[in-house]
Amino acid sequence: MKEVEFYKLQASGNDFILVDNLKLKIKNAKLKQLAKDFCRRRLNIGADGLLVIEPLNKSPAKMRIFNSDGSEAEMCGNGARCAALWAKLKIKNKKLKIIRFQTQAGIIESEVKGADVKVKLTAPKDLKCDLPITVLGRKIKINYINTGVPHVVVFVQDLDNIDVARIGRAIREHKEFSPAGANVNFIEVINDDFLKIRTYERGVEAETLACGTGAVASAIISGCKFKPLAGNHNLKVLTKGREVLRVYFSKKKSKIDQVWLGGKAYLVYKGKIRT
Repeated sequence: MKEVEFYKLQASGNDFILVDNLKLKIKNAKLKQLAKDFCRRRLNIGADGLLVIEPLNKSPAKMRIFNSDGSEAEMCGNGARCAALWAKLKIKNKKLKIIRFQTQAGIIESEVKGADVKVKLTAPKDLKCDLPITVLGRKIKINYINTGVPHVVVFVQDLDNIDVARIGRAIREHKEFSPAGANVNFIEVINDDFLKIRTYERGVEAETLACGTGAVASAIISGCKFKPLAGNHNLKVLTKGREVLRVYFSKKKSKIDQVWLGGKAYLVYKGKIRT
C-alpha cells in the first residue's frame, strides 16, 4: 500500500480533495478510481470532486478535475479557486499575484488575496436562450451556455420549494444535451444584480451547495436577458451554501469576455491516506 498526501479545500461549500501529482507518482489509469474512492462521503474523505495538479512543459501547471463518480470534467470554477489558494499557500511567494492553470477548457488565471480568490474563466460559448424542451411531461423554456462546462439555466419562482433532484436529473439526462449531459441551475431573480441559485451537478449527480461555473452561467444569461446594453456587468449570486459569489463580465454586442468569478476559499485540512 502507498501513502498519498492530500489537501481538503472548500469554496462556497463546494469541497474538494487536492492531490499534488507534479512528479507523476500516481499513474493516469488510477486517477478515476481514486476519485470514486476518496470522494465517498462517510466511507472515505468525502468531497464533490478530486483536483489533481500535474506538470505541463512550457506552460502553467495542469489542473485536472474528477467528479465524485470518477468522470473527468473540463473545468470547475470553485475547484479552480481552491487550486489557486493551494498554489498560493504552497509556493509562499508574497510577490506572486497571478496564478495560472491549464485545464481542458483553456488557461485559467487567478488572483488570491487572503481567503478571497478570483478566477478568470475562458470566454463562454454556445449561448441559447428560451430553448423549448419537454421535461417530466411538461413543456418549459430553458437557457443554455457553456462556461467551460455545459450549463442549463432555468428561471423559477419560489426557489426554495423546487424539487432540484428530480427535475434537475430529468433535464441533465434530456436528449437535447446527450450524450455528455449538462449541469442544471435553477435561479430566482431578486433584482437585476442579485440572484439566488440551486444547482444539480453532472458527475456528482446531486444538488451541491454551490457551483462556480453555474453561478457564472446564470449571471451571464440573466445579464443578457434583463440588462441587454453593452458594458461591464457585476452580479451577486447567493448559493445554497449561503455564500454570495461575485460574477463580473463584459458584454459588447454578442461577445462576452473578461469573465471573473470571486468568493471565499479555505484550506480545511491536509493529511495522508493509504491506497
